[in-house]
Amino acid sequence: MDLVKILTDSLRAAIGVPAAAYALAATGLNVHFGYTGLLNFGQVAFMLVGAYGTAVTVNEGGPLWLGLLVGIGLAVALGLLLGIPTLRLRADYLAIVTIATAEILRYVTRSRALQSLTGGVFGIQKFANPFFDLNPIPPGRYGFGTFNFSHRQLWVMAVGWLTVGLILLLLTVLLRSPWGRVLKAIREDEDAARSLGKNVFAYKIQSLILGGVIGALAGMLLAIDTQAVNPDTFISILTFFAYTVLILGGPGRILAPVVGAVIFWFLLQFTDGVLRGALEAGWLGSAIEGNEVAAIRFALVGLGLMLLMILRPQGILGSREELLTDER
Repeated sequence: MDLVKILTDSLRAAIGVPAAAYALAATGLNVHFGYTGLLNFGQVAFMLVGAYGTAVTVNEGGPLWLGLLVGIGLAVALGLLLGIPTLRLRADYLAIVTIATAEILRYVTRSRALQSLTGGVFGIQKFANPFFDLNPIPPGRYGFGTFNFSHRQLWVMAVGWLTVGLILLLLTVLLRSPWGRVLKAIREDEDAARSLGKNVFAYKIQSLILGGVIGALAGMLLAIDTQAVNPDTFISILTFFAYTVLILGGPGRILAPVVGAVIFWFLLQFTDGVLRGALEAGWLGSAIEGNEVAAIRFALVGLGLMLLMILRPQGILGSREELLTDER
């Protein structure tokens, strides 16, 4: 077992593009759940409309910048569509509607009726060439030893993590403002916030849209990195991976999604590498097959998350007070 290679691959995964995308998706959920107390189980729906809005626009002949704006606009529209009928009701209604909407959108994008627009089950490929044409990094590989990245990977990583940084800076300003304090008041007790004259419904809508737009940026980043969008990529489990990232870091903390994403992807790659190395070395005998490693690594990471919930339910950076939500 090559432990150095396993650690190197794990570090590469911890700072890679998927980690940045999950940090964005979890940041959106942090706005919803961590700061406002909204139970959004359909963050992947915002990721899907962001990715498809960009890909379809470019595929139809539009510029990339317009595709990004279309993706953001679709996320705003989806937030309004989901929020207006549900946010006056109990928290669990939003949870049910969002997870159902995510599945409906996935089936709509893969339908034969829209195949000419969305590509159906095949999706859309090779639409992000204008983005890579802007790459200022000279061709080659950068790093040391096996810890290296291509110029293409570095470009997407730089843009991805820069986007994460800008979003976190924006949220820091917003959440320290009176607007952010109202969101926290709604999370603690929305009746108390309403009694002080605050329009709770309007603030919830704003929170849902803001977190949804951040989720759409995560979908765009994943789509641009792979140069492809496919409906079966945007399955409901992505939302719960994003929640895992958020819970690891600690809800209600600005840096929690970044810390959670780095740890999540490091652990996934590390357990995968260790299991495959042990399998190749014959240490596991016939206990597991090679095609079972992917499922077992998620089970091990899930076990670790359960232990974290027992020993430190507020997450690595969180506090117990941030766990309180108003579900009435």
